[in-house]
Amino acid sequence: MQRYPELRMLIGGDWRTGDVGQPVMNPADESVLATVPRARAKDLSDALSAAEQGFRTWRATAPARRAEIILKAAALMRERVEAIAIGMTLEQGKPIAQSRLEVLRACEIIEWDANEGRRLYGRVIPAEPGMTHMVLRQPIGVVAAFSPWNFPVSSPARKVGGALSAGCSIILKASEETPAGAVMLAQAFTDAGLPPGVLNLVFGVPSEISDYLIPQPSVRLVTFTGSVAVGKRLAELAGRHMKPVIMELGGHAPVIVCADADPAAAAAASIVGKTRNAGQVCVSPTRFFVHDQIHDRFAQAFGQAAAAIRVGDGMDPATQMGPLANERRLAAMEHLVADAVSRGARVLSGGSRIGNRGYYFPPTVLADVPDDAIAMQQEPFGPLALVARVGSLDEAIGRANSLPFGLAAYAFTRSAETAAILADRVECGNLSINHFVASVAETPFGGVKDSGYGREGGTEGLACYTVAKNVSHKTA
Repeated sequence: MQRYPELRMLIGGDWRTGDVGQPVMNPADESVLATVPRARAKDLSDALSAAEQGFRTWRATAPARRAEIILKAAALMRERVEAIAIGMTLEQGKPIAQSRLEVLRACEIIEWDANEGRRLYGRVIPAEPGMTHMVLRQPIGVVAAFSPWNFPVSSPARKVGGALSAGCSIILKASEETPAGAVMLAQAFTDAGLPPGVLNLVFGVPSEISDYLIPQPSVRLVTFTGSVAVGKRLAELAGRHMKPVIMELGGHAPVIVCADADPAAAAAASIVGKTRNAGQVCVSPTRFFVHDQIHDRFAQAFGQAAAAIRVGDGMDPATQMGPLANERRLAAMEHLVADAVSRGARVLSGGSRIGNRGYYFPPTVLADVPDDAIAMQQEPFGPLALVARVGSLDEAIGRANSLPFGLAAYAFTRSAETAAILADRVECGNLSINHFVASVAETPFGGVKDSGYGREGGTEGLACYTVAKNVSHKTA
């Protein structure tokens, strides 16, 4: 029997239900899994008070002890990987194998942050005799965190792992559409012995929660993963109250397939990258700029590979791509395909909904997509691949950089010289050459331009949860 967990909020170490919120849907069959709780004003006030006390406790806890508790939570998550993965697939739709890998990836992020938190070194700056200059790295304080629906465990893990490892407390507002992952993550930390109030989890009306938390004086950092439009609104609100932010926003990732690349190998890798989480990934490869010399071979291989992908219920082990997460994404895919075709694009595979129950849409490859197609201008956030012909590397880079997004970018080439040119000129926060892994736990992740600022992951990400304090001590 597939079991979906009870949904509750965690405030000050206590689990509570709040008011009745929205239903949580299973995108595979459109059934209702549960109802997510909705935070009342008192719940938010209690969460803030708990986080303030939690910060005082956690800040005074030795880094080694903090790491011990965080690592124990990650170990518990590894023990519970199957239960967490099932909950995630039921609510979000991704294949169960991908859900298992997401839980393990979340554990790797938490474990890396926990160990690195013991090495948040300051420094001593050389000075004249009788004077000492020291730089201390101290936890910034209470963090207000907002995570999205597409990665119910790994996205909260980035924020919780970074905040707690730096010595901060956190109030996490996770997605109401996919809440189970965050609930089970919070349960693991509670069971690991995390002091009350260090991690608080709430659900509700997103605008009500952000409008309450961000202006509060004790909230010292805001971290958000989501759309550009919402990110700009939250950054503006934080700016009015002089709060630093980490903004990991939308992308529209270009893929530059150079003339010297193997078109068949690039196409095979591309379909795996494109169908991950049904393309509902901010770093999903979407705009394929393929050199004219290999364009036709790449497009043909890509279309054939897409047509062979098995789409179905994520709980079926044979499924390679699950349903879209909600009805909104289904309608968006249909609209974007129709618009592109009306402007001259050719459908090489997919293009229309599968069945009439569940939010199933196939991997769809479009060729000859003009730049004025809506899908070329706006992030599709679905299994839509747009293939365009280019005549040179300069043209490919120019078109890749033409949008206001700059999160992830990809390229395929056998030339070290070309790779160096790409690294220098492509405008993005994460460039992957000859593969589709945008980041790992020890590397910084984030964007440029409208894709945001600040970083998650790596030493750069952990530093965002700290403040640098200069101490000058005259001894003589």
